[in-house]
Amino acid sequence: MTTESTNLDGLRSGIDQLDARLIDILAKRAELTRQVGELKAKTGMPVYVPEREAALINKLRDLATQAGVSPELAEDLMRRIMRDSYHTQNNRYQCVNPDAGRVVVVGGGGALGQVFVSLFQRSGYAVDVVEQADWGNGHAENMLKRAALVIVAVPINLTEAVIGQLSTLPEHCILADITSIKSRPLTAMLDVHSGPVVGLHPMFGPDAPGMIKQVVVVCHGRQQPHYQWLLDQMQIWGATLHESSAEEHDQAMAYIQVMRHFNTFVYGAHLQGEDPDLDTLTVFSSPIYRLELAMVGRLFAQPPELYADIIFNNPQNVALLRRFHQRFGLALDMLEAADKTAFIEQFKEIGDWFGDYAKMCLSDSKQLLLKADDGKLLRK
Repeated sequence: MTTESTNLDGLRSGIDQLDARLIDILAKRAELTRQVGELKAKTGMPVYVPEREAALINKLRDLATQAGVSPELAEDLMRRIMRDSYHTQNNRYQCVNPDAGRVVVVGGGGALGQVFVSLFQRSGYAVDVVEQADWGNGHAENMLKRAALVIVAVPINLTEAVIGQLSTLPEHCILADITSIKSRPLTAMLDVHSGPVVGLHPMFGPDAPGMIKQVVVVCHGRQQPHYQWLLDQMQIWGATLHESSAEEHDQAMAYIQVMRHFNTFVYGAHLQGEDPDLDTLTVFSSPIYRLELAMVGRLFAQPPELYADIIFNNPQNVALLRRFHQRFGLALDMLEAADKTAFIEQFKEIGDWFGDYAKMCLSDSKQLLLKADDGKLLRK
């Protein structure tokens, strides 16, 4: 064995020992964060405190710079560690309203419904779940007549019909829904129930472990003081609440959800029609294009009924998508006319409309793409 090989083996052995120490340190840190979680649950402190996180990140970046370590590396590493720490802290939460009474989640066996059932149970609330079979055997009626809070967590196409069956709730029972559209469900709840009503839209999917760093849109209905404890509880769970009218929410969702999902549907249909080899596409794709392709593939791995409900729910979506189709056609006309100058001018106009947000996206996406490339995301 050469001297160089011996030296290399020694250096690698030293690295292996340091890596083992890192794992040991992470295990000890996880135990401390678990204890922090227990204290927060007792005192009612939220799991996620933005100011604490920002201060810690800045401090570690300064320490890294002083030690000759990349501050970006230190921040990336710490954010990943902190994300795991949040999840180890959320086994139990403080119960904001121990005297609230029973919580009933209609559709609590569904993916997102299960998230809410788990959060309420980990906060010490008594939770009942109503599923489709319970309506015919009397179980639903028994659970609903003693409910203090009813959350409707069923598919969009069933939401209004289910709400229509809730006319005999106790007078002071809170009625809420967690559907991704708000105007029609909120109106239906206000019509069927004279007590407290609130519309909620959790801006995350069922694969999220909880509400930490998640946004929940709140559309007030009636008697906010009576359901304020529910809003406070979600903040204890780590959520950021954004208040909105139902109309404003649905208009925003038309651009955020409907346009994107429909565009992705058409893109997927075009790929199917052209029939390229997907493995080949991923081989020739840089991280940004693999991510974009992943977003397309992700859509078609999920229930089609969900996206059909989102897209078909509001007739006004047709007009919006027609305008999108028209602008696509105009852009194609520009291409057919080989008018590169017009393309560049319009590109600049659009960039001006996005303003500083475009620059922020460029910076943030660079970090995201580095992570994607490190993991060889979706590349065999």
